[in-house]
Parts: sequence; structure tokens; C-alpha cells
Amino acid sequence: MTRCDWAKTVLEIDYHDQEWGKPKYDDAILFEMLILEGMQAGLSWSTILVKRENYRKALDGFDPQKIKDYNQDKLDSLLQDAGLIRNRLKMRAIVKNAKAFIQVQAEFGSFSNYLWQYVSGHPIQHDYQTLSDVPASNDISEQMSQDMKKRGFSFVGPTICYAYMQSVGLVNDHLVSCDYR
Repeated sequence: MTRCDWAKTVLEIDYHDQEWGKPKYDDAILFEMLILEGMQAGLSWSTILVKRENYRKALDGFDPQKIKDYNQDKLDSLLQDAGLIRNRLKMRAIVKNAKAFIQVQAEFGSFSNYLWQYVSGHPIQHDYQTLSDVPASNDISEQMSQDMKKRGFSFVGPTICYAYMQSVGLVNDHLVSCDYR
């Protein structure tokens, strides 16, 4: 099977083959991926995949209802966990994003409803030939970023939003040559 060039390690290959570019509608998964994409800022996706299980354990299974109540003592303990990205701003963003996520769910009925409005409910299928053809952001990720920031989210710049769109299948950027399109 031929796959996109970026999938090299076992974790990357599994993620590429099973998750990346596949539409996701479950709010629990959407929240997990939002947090993980924010944690990636300045790092490789491979680093995040290695730490993914640690995050699941440390963050109560990515339950936004629990995370919204994390206090400074909890954040300080998370910052001591070598299995996580120990960045104070990113840790604070997890709590901030949980609160904003819950507010969006209340307003739209689900986070999925909010997110999928950006692509009119249908994944965008791109036909890129090479990895260099794939953009780091686009007009939709710019709009999403602006709106999410207004709603109180952090670590949701246009590039993070585009990577998020890829991870949850709003866009499918598997290369034309990839058998997992």
C-alpha cells in the first residue's frame, strides 16, 4: 500500500491509515484532537502521538467537564509529568479550551455542529500531488481561528486550525498517490 510520505513511524502509519482525514463527529474525539493539535504547536506530530496515551490518562480521558474545573494545583502536577508537554501556557490553554468547548456545545447543540458548519457539513477532498502542495492554512482555517479566539479558545491559530481540520476530516489531504484517500 502506498501512503503519504510523512507517515514513517509505526504510530504515524497507524494514525495516517486509521484516523487522518477521516470525518469525525463525536464531540469527545473532536475535543481530544483539538487539545492534541494545540499541544503540537512548535513540535512534531510524532512527539504528540508518542504522548497521546499519557494525555488520555492525565486529562481524565479528555473529559471537558472535568478539565474545566482543574485548579492551579492540578495544573502544577501536570507540569511535573514527564509524559506531557510541560509548557505552562499550553496547560492553561487546556482548561480554557475545555470551558470554551462546553460553551460552544451549549450554543450549537454540539461542538460537531459548530465545527462542520465551516465546510457546509461535507468534507473537502483535495487532490494534492506532493506534500509541498498541501497548505499550512487556508481561508477556512483563518475564519475558524478568528471565531474560536473570539469564543475564548487558545492555541487555535490558522495553522493549528488547518492541522485540526485535517485530523478530524473536514479536509482530506491524502495525496492523490495515497491508497488511503
